[in-house]
Amino acid sequence: MISIEGLKVEFNATPLFDNVTYVINKKDRIALVGKNGAGKSTMLKILAGLQNPTAGIIAVPKDVTIGYLPQVMILSDNHTVMEEAEQAFEHIFELQASLERMNQELADRTDYESESYHKLIDRFTHDNERFLMMGGTNFQAEIERTLMGLGFNRADFSRPTSEFSGGWRMRIELAKLLLRRPDVLLLDEPTNHLDIESIQWLESFLSTRANAVVLVSHDRAFINNVTTRTIEISCGQIYDYKVCYDDFVVLRKERREQQQRSYENQQKQIQDTEDFIERFRYKATKSVQVQSRIKQLQKVERIEIDEEDNSSLRLKFPAASRSGSYPIICEDVKKQYGQRVVFHDVNLTINRGEKVAFVGKNGEGKSTLVKCIMSEIDFEGKLTIGHNVQIGYFAQNQAQMLDESRTVFDTIDNVAVGDIRTKIRDILGAFMFGGEASDKKVKVLSGGERSRLAMIKLLLQPVNFLILDEPTNHLDMRSKDVLKDAIREFDGTVILVSHDRDFLDGLATKVYEFGGGVVKEHLGGIYDFLQRKKMESLNELQKGPTLSSSTTATVAEPTATSENKLSYEAQKELAKKLKKQERLVADCEVEIGQIESAVAILESRMATTEGSSDMALYEQHQKLKLQLDQTVEEWEKRSLELEEMKTN
Repeated sequence: MISIEGLKVEFNATPLFDNVTYVINKKDRIALVGKNGAGKSTMLKILAGLQNPTAGIIAVPKDVTIGYLPQVMILSDNHTVMEEAEQAFEHIFELQASLERMNQELADRTDYESESYHKLIDRFTHDNERFLMMGGTNFQAEIERTLMGLGFNRADFSRPTSEFSGGWRMRIELAKLLLRRPDVLLLDEPTNHLDIESIQWLESFLSTRANAVVLVSHDRAFINNVTTRTIEISCGQIYDYKVCYDDFVVLRKERREQQQRSYENQQKQIQDTEDFIERFRYKATKSVQVQSRIKQLQKVERIEIDEEDNSSLRLKFPAASRSGSYPIICEDVKKQYGQRVVFHDVNLTINRGEKVAFVGKNGEGKSTLVKCIMSEIDFEGKLTIGHNVQIGYFAQNQAQMLDESRTVFDTIDNVAVGDIRTKIRDILGAFMFGGEASDKKVKVLSGGERSRLAMIKLLLQPVNFLILDEPTNHLDMRSKDVLKDAIREFDGTVILVSHDRDFLDGLATKVYEFGGGVVKEHLGGIYDFLQRKKMESLNELQKGPTLSSSTTATVAEPTATSENKLSYEAQKELAKKLKKQERLVADCEVEIGQIESAVAILESRMATTEGSSDMALYEQHQKLKLQLDQTVEEWEKRSLELEEMKTN
């Protein structure tokens, strides 16, 4: 669909891409990867037509539509959520208005035998069929499904978008983009503002209903579940792998090893040639050979290797004194704002050394309970902090709380005490602030750089209880791996608020689920929790049922699962197939209704004196009746298949 040939991009005469060529095909699922600054977001902007390359051709057929979701965008606040989402169907509204005008004209005119009248009927019939094929009678249900899949409730549909945070408004923009069903979706970090359930819904949508997808994401589980092709940007070139991300990592390692050997061989040859030139440069008898070697050296195409980012986050939390056995005890904790109860009757005990995860939809109270623990907000009930608990807190807004007037070095120098002050430069280097980067002002740092700087501040404090609220936002995959290793080795207690399943996997041994005003305890890791949630909700084919207010606040569940129950992956695959089959049945039902409406319109015309002798109407009627019979037969077949899938 889209052909990229000889792409070159330069910034201040420094090439970012050089002679890059590849093709995006129909139904491609492409993960665009590379280290920070490699040009991933720039590539998406060029594909979206928002930035021109220095050279090269981006060939996009006229009928191909492109949808682009940037990391940051200017959002509108003049509509309700539903009105904003409906803008995705402006083309349908325009066609519907045109059909209504033609329908009125057909009713008003009396020149039934004229050529123009017949042409109007043909145009109406053609546009009406196109309207039905575009889902003109079913777009409202599609909007509701998409908004609810991304975490909105029906009560939110009529609320002004201005009442929502930036993250929720980004979800509205994502919903609009998905509803437009472009031929190519370009997504830059689409999971940044989504919770686990919404990410899983988006995975399913992109895997089964989207056309071509090109995405940039640091969520490894997400890109593994969605993509089947990985394009790496490295040293201004691309390396195209027809595999998912995990397989790419293995192949990339093999490629780098081959590159390294070739590089070393070339360096040896270059050194030998330079030694020869230097040795015989001033000997007249060797002048021909020397000149030959010089020309040979000039023609050599130097092998470049993208340096491994070995500086990324080598973390080790400093040792701290031992805390009491129960660092956190909550008894009947409740928090409400006005009439809205965020959660109530929260009873939980976190033992020393436990690593627990707080999960649930955004707005259900995860960060709110953290703020209660940190005594940042008032609450009802009793919350006890154990003996000798020293808390290290990393909040979502921690990066924004840095003093923008300070340099990176001064920010850390201001909090470092004792011998650690002699190692500030080393620490900054470990967080990719080496060399001149340490002299940057905080105000010029990107969001990711600020997050790393805030993390350094946390690392300099000896603590025995870590509370990390979305610690992986803005961190690349390699950095997340190192951070994960450091937390795994940390011998204190940890609360992790995160939507990153891959990051939580192997860390959390207990999951607290927030939803419907209550907090429910699940023993086991994140995938044990997700597997049980799938089993609970499979019959309703929903990503995750909202907890009712009558649910017990703390209910322990065993980690062991029955042997006759499906594995998480099998359960996920079955749910996907059931959803696809249900959608096929629903599509048939919609099409039947649309065809029946078209038949009724034709039959009303055929009942008139003029229409009774119009053979074109009879031919169209016969064609629609045949189409109706075929669709009903298809609906019966799909319905039977769905019943068999549910009973097996």
